[in-house]
Amino acid sequence: MTSTVQAQQSGARSTHPEHLGHVIFIAAAAAMGGFLFGYDSSVINGAVEAIRDRYDVGSAGLAQVIAIALIGCAIGAATAGRIADRIGRIRCMQIAAVLFIISAVGSALPFALWDLAFWRIIGGFAIGMASVIGPAYIAEVAPAAYRGRLGSFQQAAIVLGIALSQLVNWALLNAADGNQRGLIMGLEAWQVMLGVMVIPAVLYGLLSFAIPESPRFLLSVGQRDRAREILAEVEGEDIDLNSRVAEIEHAMKSEEKSAFKDLLGGGFFFKPIVWVGIGLSVFQQFVGINVAFYYSSTLWQSVGVDPADSFFYSFTTSIINIVGTVIAMIFVDRIGRRPLALIGSIGMAVGLALEAWAFSSDLVGGKLPAAEGWIALVAAHIFVLFFALSWGVVVWVMLGEMFPNKIRAAALGVAAAAQWIANWAITASFPSLADWNLSVTYVIYTVFAVLSVPFVLKFVKETKGKALEEMG
Repeated sequence: MTSTVQAQQSGARSTHPEHLGHVIFIAAAAAMGGFLFGYDSSVINGAVEAIRDRYDVGSAGLAQVIAIALIGCAIGAATAGRIADRIGRIRCMQIAAVLFIISAVGSALPFALWDLAFWRIIGGFAIGMASVIGPAYIAEVAPAAYRGRLGSFQQAAIVLGIALSQLVNWALLNAADGNQRGLIMGLEAWQVMLGVMVIPAVLYGLLSFAIPESPRFLLSVGQRDRAREILAEVEGEDIDLNSRVAEIEHAMKSEEKSAFKDLLGGGFFFKPIVWVGIGLSVFQQFVGINVAFYYSSTLWQSVGVDPADSFFYSFTTSIINIVGTVIAMIFVDRIGRRPLALIGSIGMAVGLALEAWAFSSDLVGGKLPAAEGWIALVAAHIFVLFFALSWGVVVWVMLGEMFPNKIRAAALGVAAAAQWIANWAITASFPSLADWNLSVTYVIYTVFAVLSVPFVLKFVKETKGKALEEMG
């Protein structure tokens, strides 16, 4: 281990409790963008069938309305890094908060289907920004010894957002007597579901005024004294601030000229490390995880579960998601990123294979046979659990820390954009694939879970315990 790494880690370990508490607050506030990411992504689950009914749209058209937000996500993710480098991480968070608010209001009060799609694109842009700026900011602020656990706040916030959105949807559905189009406060229930997001969006904006700018950004714009103050706040005043500032400035010299062209190289357009980041992002989505959060209510209803129970199962899946995320937060800095990813890949493959088998059964009276129905339900929870304790956290942590300093912002943007494009492909294709053959659809997801094992073994390097300045 280099002296640089030793110095940074010793500084992190000597962080006083009051400083660590402050860092936890900072990371939690930044991760509020992840909460909105999860909330906005999954709240649509409660509105899918109501939108289909109100606008009389088929599966393919409905899928495009649901998935179109992901196009905004990809654009937001691809541009957020550059925006943050120009105006700062905090300003980027504040812009995202405003866009979340606008999207929530617009989505709750659409005039037509195209109008709803437009507001979802706006919300998607905000999600894309939050998906990049959250992990990048936390990685820059967190002491090295705590970076994995603090970085996992992003995924923890995402799963909390998913769970709360499903709980709110379930509560609103019950308030509307089980009818997604039932009236609540003069609006249909699904409109209220989409509009409630205004509350956490406002909170995110307010919290952004309570946390400091990233020391790395402050140094990039010449605010050396302020950067020293922030480093003292987050790493403790007993560290050698001059050495720490000099270390970051030295690492940033190559960052100042960072551009998309710096990602190019090797025999396949991008540098190998960029392809690894893209691969992690694509595999994370191609196992079909977001089907569980965008379409779970529709999926369970399609195999005979009544609407109220389907909403409840969506909520219990979200709780399992939280449990898995907590497990990952405990072990990500103890056993490392790669082992967690491998464990998760195997567990996901088992869960998905069981779902594929269960859904291959013929429906009896519009329902799965009892045994297959219970196996499908348990397998769905197994799949979500193993995703949450592995790829759900590991990918976001690694994307925030795996790239060399010179290309980190641009590479993270490309990898995150690839993730949203892959998410869009799965989300847009699922309704039509499910109409064709639900079992084969889950076989496809199983294959990707299996293929992720050799990908990790061959291409993914461990980043546990390494300083950002050491990545190369």
